[in-house]
Amino acid sequence: MSAISIGQAVVLGAVEGVTEFLPVSSTGHLKIVEGLMGIPVDDDAVIGFSAVIQVGAIAAVLVYFRKDIARIATAWLRGLTDREERYHHDYRFAWWVIAATVPIVLVGLAAKPLIKGPLASLWVVAGSLIVGSGVMWVADRTGRHKRGEDDTSFKDAMLVGGSQILALLFPGFSRSGATMSTALMLDLDRVAATRLSFFLGIPALTGAGVYELKDALGAGTGAAPLAVGTLVSFVVAYASIAWLLRFVAKHSFNAFVLYRTAVGLLLFALLGTGVLRS
Repeated sequence: MSAISIGQAVVLGAVEGVTEFLPVSSTGHLKIVEGLMGIPVDDDAVIGFSAVIQVGAIAAVLVYFRKDIARIATAWLRGLTDREERYHHDYRFAWWVIAATVPIVLVGLAAKPLIKGPLASLWVVAGSLIVGSGVMWVADRTGRHKRGEDDTSFKDAMLVGGSQILALLFPGFSRSGATMSTALMLDLDRVAATRLSFFLGIPALTGAGVYELKDALGAGTGAAPLAVGTLVSFVVAYASIAWLLRFVAKHSFNAFVLYRTAVGLLLFALLGTGVLRS
C-alpha cells in the first residue's frame, strides 16, 4: 500500500506548485495539508514524497526560463575552453550558482537526522512562518531596490544561496522567502531578487528530489502517486511563476508578510487546541 493515495497526491502536488516559489513556505504548507489529511508529517515516505514532487516545480522553472538557462549554459560551456568568454557575466553567474549550492548540500547531508526528526514538527513550521515574515518585512523596508540582475556579484550569490539553509533547517521559513529577503537586503530590486531565487533553487531542489526518490519509493510511496504529484506540481508551478513575476514588478511583499503571519498564528491555534498533531 502506498503511504499517499492518488487523490492526496493531486492535492499535495497542487499545494507544492502554488507555494514552491511564492515566499510562503511550500514545506510548511505541505506539512499543514498533510496534517489536515491525517498523513504523518514525519514519516520517511511522506518526507521523501514532498522532496520528489519539487522536481515538478523545478521542471516548470526550466521550461519558463529555458531561454535564459540556455544562454547561461552556453556561456558556461564556451568559457570552459574560451578564455575571452570567461569575462562574460553569464559564464561567471553559472559558476556562482554552482558554488552557492555547496553550503546547502553540506548542511543537508550533515543535518539529515534533525531535518527528518525534531525539525519536522509543525510547531517549528508555525514559528518559522512568523519569524520569516518579520525578516521579509524588514528586508523589503530597508532594501533600496536599486540593483538589477546584471549587477549581481559572487558575494550576492553566495549570501543568497547560503540563506537557503534557513529553510532547510526550519521548514516554514521558506526557501524563496529566505533567498528573496537576503537579496533585498543586498539592495537588489524585487524582480532581480525573485529571479535570482529561481535560478539558485534549480540545483538545490533538483538534487533534493533525486536524492530522496529512492527513499520515497522504498518507504512505501508508490510510483503512481509520485508521478501524479510531480505532474500536478509542474502545471501549477508554471502558472505560479508567471503570476509572481508580474506581481513583484508592481507590488511590495506586504501581502506575503500578512499571509504568512496569519497562517503561522492559525497553525499555533490548531496545534494548541489539538485539532492538528505536531
